[in-house]
Amino acid sequence: MRRFFDPRQRDHAPARELHNGGFTAYAETPARVDAMLAAIGPTEMPDDHGEAPILAVHTAAYVAFLKTAPALWAAAGRPGDAIPYAFPVIGRRPLKLDRIDALMGQHSFDATTPITPDSWAAAYASAQSAVAATAAVLAGEATAFALCRPPGHHAGADYCGGYCHLNTAAIAAQVARDGGVDRVAILDIDYHHGNGTQDIFYDRADVFYASVHADPASDYPFFWGHADERGAGEGEGTTLNLPLPHGTTLPAFRAAQTTALDAITAFDPGLLVVSFGADTWVGDPISRFALETPDYAVLAADIAARGWPTVIVMEGGYAVDALGHNVAAFLSGFGGGSA
Repeated sequence: MRRFFDPRQRDHAPARELHNGGFTAYAETPARVDAMLAAIGPTEMPDDHGEAPILAVHTAAYVAFLKTAPALWAAAGRPGDAIPYAFPVIGRRPLKLDRIDALMGQHSFDATTPITPDSWAAAYASAQSAVAATAAVLAGEATAFALCRPPGHHAGADYCGGYCHLNTAAIAAQVARDGGVDRVAILDIDYHHGNGTQDIFYDRADVFYASVHADPASDYPFFWGHADERGAGEGEGTTLNLPLPHGTTLPAFRAAQTTALDAITAFDPGLLVVSFGADTWVGDPISRFALETPDYAVLAADIAARGWPTVIVMEGGYAVDALGHNVAAFLSGFGGGSA
C-alpha cells in the first residue's frame, strides 16, 4: 500500500486550545505524526497539485482567510495564535467584514482550532497528501493511505473547527469525481461526526456520506450527525448517520459499520474514501468508545472485502503512545502497514 506524507504537516503546532471552559494544551499535537510514522514505515512525498483541488471544495474567501488570519491577528496587536471568540449563532450574514475578530467567527465554529503562521502550509500539505493518495488509486492502486495532519472532516466549505482547516476527505472525493468516477462514497469511522464532510455533500446525489460516530446528543459536534439527517434536495438519501453510545465495543461498532457498508454497496460507488479516526480506541483521552487495537484490523478487513478502490485519509486519534499501533493495525486489514 502506498502511503503519503509531507513533513510540513508537522509545523502546525498551536500552544493551546479552549476546551471545557478553560485553556489547555493543544491535543492535536505534532507528536501524533511521529507515532504514526514509526509504526507504518516509509511514506512518499506527495506531488504538489496546487490549489485547484482545494478550491474545488472550499471557497476562495475561506482559503484567503486561512492564509492571512495570522498576519491580521498580529497586526491587531494580539499575542499568540489566532483563536475565535465571537460566533454568529443565528446565521452568518453575507457582510464584508475586515476586522480579524469578525473574520475568525465568520469562518470558524469553535475555539479549539487556532490558526498559527504555519497552519496554512501544514493544511495545504495535508490536502496534497490526500490528493496524491487519490491519484494513486485512480491510476490503479487498490488502496492508498494519506497521513493527513491536521485532520479534515470537521472543516466545511468556508469554516474550520475540530482541529480541521481543510477537508481532506472531501477534497479526495472531489478529485475522484473530477477524475471521472461517477459515484464516490465516504465512510467516516472517526469517533466524532464529520460535520464538514456532511455539509459539503449534503445536497448532492453523486457522493454518499456514511458515518459511524458518538451520539451527538452527548458528544461534539452536537449540532450535526443525528440519525434523521439524510441529505436534502438531490442529495436526499445520500447521507447516513449511525450514532452510538459511550462504551461501544467491537460488536456494536462492527454491526453499525456493516450497515453503512451495505448502504454504500446499494449506492454502487466507483471509489471509497475512508475517514479513519483512531480516537475510537478505549484509551483515547477525549473520546469514550472502547475499541481495542486488534479490532482495527477486523474493521478494515470488512471494508476491504467489499472490493472498492479505496483512499484512506487520517482523521483523529489522540492517545499518542497507542496511535501508531492502532493505525498500523487498521492498514494491516488492507494488506498495508506494520504493527
